Amino acid sequence: MEYIRLFYRAAPHKPFAKSGKDDGYNRDMTDSTALSAEERARRIKLIIFDVDGVLTDGTIWIFPAPAPSGNHAAPTESKSDAATSSLSMVEAKGFSAHDGTGISFARLAGLKCAIITRRVSETVALRARDLRMDYVYMGQSYKIQAVREMMEKEKIGLDEIAYAGDDVIDLPVMRVCGFAVAVANARDIVKAAAHYVTPHEGGYGAGRDAIEFILSAKGVLEKTIEAFIDERHPLPASIDIGKGGF
Repeated sequence: MEYIRLFYRAAPHKPFAKSGKDDGYNRDMTDSTALSAEERARRIKLIIFDVDGVLTDGTIWIFPAPAPSGNHAAPTESKSDAATSSLSMVEAKGFSAHDGTGISFARLAGLKCAIITRRVSETVALRARDLRMDYVYMGQSYKIQAVREMMEKEKIGLDEIAYAGDDVIDLPVMRVCGFAVAVANARDIVKAAAHYVTPHEGGYGAGRDAIEFILSAKGVLEKTIEAFIDERHPLPASIDIGKGGF
């Protein structure tokens, strides 16, 4: 997993080719404009998720962290004698276990999974490690840049990429990728750009919806589920989640 070195690094800018030639960055999408959602989903090799609002419900919990030992912070103006100032904070998010299982399904089926998010969060880093994500990009204001880098690494085209989003920052990717997914509670403009809208809201199984749709379109969903629950063939360490990535 590549999240450690990518925390604050924006992917290098490299514009997509304007021609229909498959050069490793882009493929001619003109022949896919009339494809159904199922036909698009069959081509997918890499599934990319936004975090806030997709793998979570969009709520960001901010807790003040205690001042380090020996740091005598001045008390805040408050009627409470216990009130003290804090120069740091802890950010917490809630993730769906259903989505985690879905990501295991995707890995079993031979797909790769990635996260691109604008925020930089240790909570996301921990969850990404837990899910054994193939790529994690944080601090990405322009997510298409990270997509370009993954395309180069994986030697795939836009038509082989699925992206799940919920807000306008996701539109540049959703408008060009092969299979665009909007969660049920996405903004209307985002739903309008999607090839598929999930039954569940972000943070409540929307990621699982997207994965199961893709695997169903490929005709491997039932086989993947049976492999997941088969005690005779335990999941390899590279796929088994829920152990903090260890």
